[in-house]
Amino acid sequence: MTETDHALLPLDAVRPAAQKAKGSVVPAPEAPVARVAVDNPLPHLDRPFDYLVPAPLHDSAQPGVRVRVRFAGKLVDGFLLERTEESEHRGKLAAIERVVSAEPVLTGEVAALARAVADRYAGTLADVLRLAVPPRHAKVEAEPQEPQEPRKTDGSPEPGGHQAWADYPMGPSFLDALEHGRAPRAVWSALPGAAGWAEAIGEAVRATLAGGRGALVVVPDGKDVALADEVFERLLGDGAHVALTAGLGPAERYRRWLRVLRGQARAVVGTRAAMFAPVAGLGFVALWDDGDDLHAERLAPYPHAREVLALRAHRGGAAMLIGGYARTAEATQLIATGWARPIVAARETVRAKAPKVRPAGEDAELAKDQAARAARLPSVAWRALREGLESGPVLVQVPRRGYLPSIACRQCRRPARCALPPTRTAPGHDNRIEDAVPGKVACHGPLALRSGHSAPYCRWCGRVDAAWRCEHCGGAGVRAVVVGARRTAEELGRAFPSVPVKTSGRDGVLARVGSGKALVVATPGAEPVADGGYSAAVLLDGWALLGRADLRAAEEGVRRWMNAAALLRPGAELVVLADMALPAVQALLRWDPVTHAERELADRAELGFPPAVRMATLTGTAAAVRQMLDEVRLPDEAQVLGPVQVDDERERAMIRVPRASGGVLAAALKGATGVRAARKAADVVRVSVDPLDLI
Repeated sequence: MTETDHALLPLDAVRPAAQKAKGSVVPAPEAPVARVAVDNPLPHLDRPFDYLVPAPLHDSAQPGVRVRVRFAGKLVDGFLLERTEESEHRGKLAAIERVVSAEPVLTGEVAALARAVADRYAGTLADVLRLAVPPRHAKVEAEPQEPQEPRKTDGSPEPGGHQAWADYPMGPSFLDALEHGRAPRAVWSALPGAAGWAEAIGEAVRATLAGGRGALVVVPDGKDVALADEVFERLLGDGAHVALTAGLGPAERYRRWLRVLRGQARAVVGTRAAMFAPVAGLGFVALWDDGDDLHAERLAPYPHAREVLALRAHRGGAAMLIGGYARTAEATQLIATGWARPIVAARETVRAKAPKVRPAGEDAELAKDQAARAARLPSVAWRALREGLESGPVLVQVPRRGYLPSIACRQCRRPARCALPPTRTAPGHDNRIEDAVPGKVACHGPLALRSGHSAPYCRWCGRVDAAWRCEHCGGAGVRAVVVGARRTAEELGRAFPSVPVKTSGRDGVLARVGSGKALVVATPGAEPVADGGYSAAVLLDGWALLGRADLRAAEEGVRRWMNAAALLRPGAELVVLADMALPAVQALLRWDPVTHAERELADRAELGFPPAVRMATLTGTAAAVRQMLDEVRLPDEAQVLGPVQVDDERERAMIRVPRASGGVLAAALKGATGVRAARKAADVVRVSVDPLDLI
């Protein structure tokens, strides 16, 4: 008998026998069968597997621990989900090889949530668990636990504890429900103010903790986490909460995550990975700025934090708050169905706190003086910046990063394209620059500039084309089509030579700026908070936001504008370079995101787009996508759109069903994916349910 045979026992071996063969595994005296979620991404094997618990592992093999088991002839990781007395499997059971750690890192609530998320997004439990449970850090687990006195609370709010909600008629009643253990669900339209949202959510967390329950807050990025962390520290006291971000590093992040798991911290604030945080007695979940695409997970099965938190609140009977300066169609859908209630301020309060918005959609007002021409700004924007600098910092939002991300021929205005040959050519082709003439092979990628003194470079192949000439007119000069943040900062620096210029974007995000005079040039989402608020702001190139081929272009434009406008002082001047007749600009002018979101939802319902319906996309090679469409058993009411070509190698098809059939569609797609995996299909088809990038 081999060593493998010793580890495999018939089902009746889970009961102690009078005599055991030499070398056989003695099962645990109680609940000898363990159901294990094996770390296996294959969709046709997405189910728990039964293993025998050896007697030596009886005490350590508890639900939630990490284990090592033999699966398909290999040792793999897994999580022990539960232990039972019997197994439905009629064959032999392999024994658990070892318990990796006695720490029960997977709670029952998170395991059930992960299963629901996998079913919602046509994914596998293993993929979701990789998102939910961070990798083990053995040294951190072995650290002695510091004794911590539980925070004492009398269950009543502190004096002045409702100040941040005083401007909202429904705000105090929402906090009262949290304090008394109820589960209100609300969509909150926040008033302008740099840190007002963090104060309000902090008070809601404090009310939840006063009621004896835990709280979880998810925000878009590390800058928002830092702001909320500072406010929570002041409102909740030392040790009451933890902040979870990817920037902490594996050891510190796992250390803080263990504090939550062990009940040493009852409140969590973090980015999207924190949506699975194992908060004990969870009573309140909050999501700030749910329209930010950072809330959408980039790894399979691509869940969105809003959907995960809504599932978690619904399953656990917890309260939920979705907040933002703007409002998404998805949040509006929750109100329309009665699942959530709106929390908004009175119109008089909104008008008192909102900035004064002035649209400047035409270039006819350009440069009534020399400085305006240098900065390429309409005169109304120039005046706003000049007057704002007299009393503090001003903000300039630029939709695109870089210097000149898009250029064209100065003479004929045609886009500047790379004339260099491809980096790889067919055998026998002479890969020389002089071969790149009209009629021969060339890269044809878009050219851009990194600075005012650099030569054009190709954004596709990355090479510098110093000798570029227009293939249509022969001109060598270029002009800007789109101006990036660095170029804007350079031009504003020349227009305001005595004022410091600060930039904030992907290359470096500023968290705060002082109250002194400064020109702050930032890309959307990277705007730093100014002490005391900005005295003025200019939102450049509104057409670049609203003119994108994207289903959410208008909604995203309103969200980015309002997030920037909220950083201004009350009554400060805000200039937006966009046509005032557009609905998105009107929403900003009136500071009325609610009406815009309701109109957006109505338009999508009429056109048959999410969130009015459920939509899934299949992306892969043409043959693979078409084969999967032929094999999948779709609901009767399903509509297939496409497939259409995405790039040279891939196609994409969209499948649309009513919201009530979303679960059936996800199950059908998962089944079809499982069939392809079982027969080891060569080409992978990516399945995404309700993706952000539909168009």
